[in-house]
Parts: sequence; C-alpha cells; structure tokens
Amino acid sequence: MRSTPRRHRLLAAGLVAALALTATACGSGDDSASDKPDATASPTADATGDKGGSLADALADKLKEHGIDVDDWKDGGWKNWEKDKWLAEAKDFVNPVIDELWKPERMQSAEEANKTISAKDASADQGISDLEPAPVEATPEKTPYHRSAAPVGKVFFDSPEGSKVCSGTVVKDVNHPGRSNLVWTAGHCVHAGGSGGWYRNIVFVPAYNDLGKSESDLSNASPQEIAPFGPWWADWAATSDEWIAGGSETGGAGAAYDYAILHVKPEAGDRSLEETVGSALDVDFSTPSASEAGSMGAWGYPAAAPYNGLRMFKCLDRPGRLSLDSALPTMYRIGCTMTGGSSGGGWFRVVDGETKLVSNTSIGPSDNTWLAGPQLGRGAEQLYDMISTRYGGQ
Repeated sequence: MRSTPRRHRLLAAGLVAALALTATACGSGDDSASDKPDATASPTADATGDKGGSLADALADKLKEHGIDVDDWKDGGWKNWEKDKWLAEAKDFVNPVIDELWKPERMQSAEEANKTISAKDASADQGISDLEPAPVEATPEKTPYHRSAAPVGKVFFDSPEGSKVCSGTVVKDVNHPGRSNLVWTAGHCVHAGGSGGWYRNIVFVPAYNDLGKSESDLSNASPQEIAPFGPWWADWAATSDEWIAGGSETGGAGAAYDYAILHVKPEAGDRSLEETVGSALDVDFSTPSASEAGSMGAWGYPAAAPYNGLRMFKCLDRPGRLSLDSALPTMYRIGCTMTGGSSGGGWFRVVDGETKLVSNTSIGPSDNTWLAGPQLGRGAEQLYDMISTRYGGQ
C-alpha cells in the first residue's frame, strides 16, 4: 500500500473471470460466425417502438415541463448543454427514443468516459485498506458473447464532451420474474454528479460485437453481429443521492456510492430485455466483507489503450478493501489491467452455486493495475426496489 497521494481514474467498463454468466457459459465456446442468437431472441419490429401510455409519454411530458419541445430535442436540441437547461435532479431524468441515432459507426466512435479521481490511498492507521493487489491480466471473453456472457453489454451515452461508453449488466427484476428490463451500471455513466446533470441518449447494447471482430472486420459486419439483441433505450434511470450531490469529474465523495440502475425498452418491439437476451443475474445486497466474499470476477469492454472497446474482457481475483476516506464506506478492490471503458461493468461472485452481481467497476489507478467498486448495501437495495416497483412492469 502506498501512503502518498495518487491519481485514480473512473473507468467506463467492467472486468471478470471464470464465473458462469449464462446457462450456456460452459458450452463449446465455438467461435463460428454461424452461431448467432435465435431469431426468437430478437425484438419484434414495429413502426415506432413506442409503448403507448407508458414511460415514453411521461418523459415527453417532462421535457415539456422544462420548456423543451420533444421534436426539437430529437432534431438536435439535446446537444444544448447550457447549465440552466442541463436537468440534474433525480426526478428530472429524460431520455426519449431517437430512432437510429446509435448507428454502428456512432457506437464504434464513442470514447471511454475518461474521468479521474484525486484520492490518497488509505493510510495504514485508518485500518480499513488492504495492501494494493498485484495486477491481474485481463483476458478476453469467449465468443460469441451471446452464448458466454449474454447479460454483459455496453452503455452508450452523450455528454458535453461527445459520445461516451461504459459497460453494464442485465439484472433480474424481483417483481417481474422472467421479464426484467433492468440494467446495472455505474452512477458516473448516467449522471455527471454535483457539477452537472443527467447524460443523454443513454442506450444499452447487450453482447456488443458478438463475435469480437476487429475494427477492420467490423466495418463489414452485419447489424446482428454488432448488436445481436439491438439497442435498448433507458426510459428511466436512478443513481444514488450521494453520487448526484458529491460526484464530480474527479470522483469526489460520491465514488463509494457510484452505482446506477436503468429501466430500458427496445428501440423496436415489446419483448422484455431478459426474454430477449435469455438471461439475467440476481443482485447481492448482503455487502459481504472482503475477507469472506471469496473470489470476484468482473466483465466489461475496456476502451482506453491498449484496448479499443470492441472486445469483452474479464478478470478474477480475491478482493481486498479500499477506503478513500474514513467517513465513507469501504470499497472492494481487485487486481485487474482493465482500462477506461470498463466502468459500470458488473462484479460477480458465486453464492450457493448461483452467480450474483455484487458490485460494479468504479475507479482505478492511472497505471491500470487494479479496480475498485462500491459495496451495494441498503441504499442500493432501496434504489433497486424503487425502480422495480415504479417502472419494472412498464
């Protein structure tokens, strides 16, 4: 452990390991291009993708409440980042669908959310940080991703600095079994924190670049290979009050509460995300101590060098403790070489033979040797219960 101040970075992606994420995760791992998701797993196309009388209407009304015309927004008004028009309160989230905005080339050009946090490694006398872990080299996930890690995907969004990317995970909805539309990610992937507001045009793409194709090969890839389950628009998002109040471009006091939940809908069709992907993971809110948690894995799409955001990677390690401040909750920390682009990616552990999400990637050092994620305690569970109860069935 270092006692001197260091620079840490909020990473936009996820890590991971040899944990089974889907029922087929222990299959052959055949990389054949003919191994594509079943046709029944794709959303049923319709003219608009809207669900009349649901959240879409509420979001349109909310834009009007703030003096913003929905058509103007879709015609490019969302690019206006004037401070007084950047919606920031928890209740103000808006994200109306803009058909075909996230085309393959736009997804490919999105950059990692390269945020940094100035934080000292915890001093030994605080007694709640363990020695810095040894680096664990991230390894590529087996392709096709829809077979090996279907719940994992990329979160795309627009910020004042341009198009950005994080990672996310399909999680179960306890109130709507088998029909979840919930995605877990990091708070800094949806909201800028105390100095800003909600990001815009947030979409989730599960199993992005299903066959792990290179940049040159991706130019000739079919839409199904790039987004095998299509793009899913966030029609509601929730993050912690602590991130909204204390999060910042340098991390701030919100880092220990850096988690978020998206409720999503398909750009076209009306099947649920869980039905479409065929898999979702439970969330573990028990906050096990690092010494009792066992091994943790993390999946995601690192986008900063030496990675390019096109392939899914994973790390596996036993967690230690990291404290940014004695007044803040302790975070989990594992060794991993994932870079920017992995924030929001799920951390998983096995409980009684079942893989569960226990944290998400939040911060890491500038030399990309480890990652840290928040403990998901009562506050995270209340956030999950709220979005499931209010919006889960829509």
